[in-house]
Amino acid sequence: MGTKSIAVLTSGGDAPGMNAAIRAVARAGISSGMRVIGVRRGYNGLISGDVFEMNLRSVSDIIHRGGTTLFTARSPEFNTPAGVQKAADTCRSLGIDGVVVIGGDGSFRGARDLTGAGIPCVGLPGTIDNDIQCSEYTIGFDTAMNTAMDMVDKLRDTAQSHDRCSVVEVMGRRCGDIALQTGIAVGATAILVPEVPFDLEKDVIKRMQFTQLTGKKHFIIVVAEGIGGVDDLARQIQEKTGIESRATVLGHVQRGGSPTLRDRVVASEMGFRAVELLQAGEGNRVVAMKEGRIVDYDITEALNMKKTISKKLYDIALKISI
Repeated sequence: MGTKSIAVLTSGGDAPGMNAAIRAVARAGISSGMRVIGVRRGYNGLISGDVFEMNLRSVSDIIHRGGTTLFTARSPEFNTPAGVQKAADTCRSLGIDGVVVIGGDGSFRGARDLTGAGIPCVGLPGTIDNDIQCSEYTIGFDTAMNTAMDMVDKLRDTAQSHDRCSVVEVMGRRCGDIALQTGIAVGATAILVPEVPFDLEKDVIKRMQFTQLTGKKHFIIVVAEGIGGVDDLARQIQEKTGIESRATVLGHVQRGGSPTLRDRVVASEMGFRAVELLQAGEGNRVVAMKEGRIVDYDITEALNMKKTISKKLYDIALKISI
């Protein structure tokens, strides 16, 4: 028997495109004759029953908005077996047969626990960091990179005007994807990511000095958040090269803003697939992208996968950023 009533929630950090995914889930579910329940503030809302029934117009005019209209929150209570049981009981009392969870790895672990408590869940990868092991792309990644690129382009104007070095920290804790692709897009002299060990002297100072000899006067260094210490890095660069260096942390500005076309389309495709899975009575799945196609995996299998940075892209960056 197919699912008759599904809920949708967003959990963990917000990401542009989450609203497009919510909209796709609501519209696809309702079009298929299901009841769709919106859950506010992530798993907290599922525990407390902070929910509302959605109709086709509940998701009007949200596809172009950043953030999440369902709001999001971390839920310490849901991390306990009692919290999971409470959420499952709420689902049963509301007649919810399945839940679509839009978020990151932590959200997927929660979805696995809730499935284990008898409520089938499907996870959608929503995080700007692109750090979901099973998916080559996550909702929000493209928008975040475009925001970072725009900001660095603006910083470059000042670096150029003053013959300075601009050291820019972009988001991505354990994952250097934003830094790598933004660094290539802005012509950074050096890109520092957590996945590749670096030597300040060889990988930053020497590269700057080499490009100086070829006539370069201003520099951009892009650093992933997981590396950190950009103020100290800028100070060391200035001491060793004599080039005035300034550090900038772009921060949460990268998490907001109107989603790009790519994020809207991918979020819509993924949201639609999640409804198809729940309609077929399938739970404990994560929707992902593989080789440009939308696929799905068992959650446990997905959480055990390993993801690495593109070595080829990193090598390209090294060769063309001199």
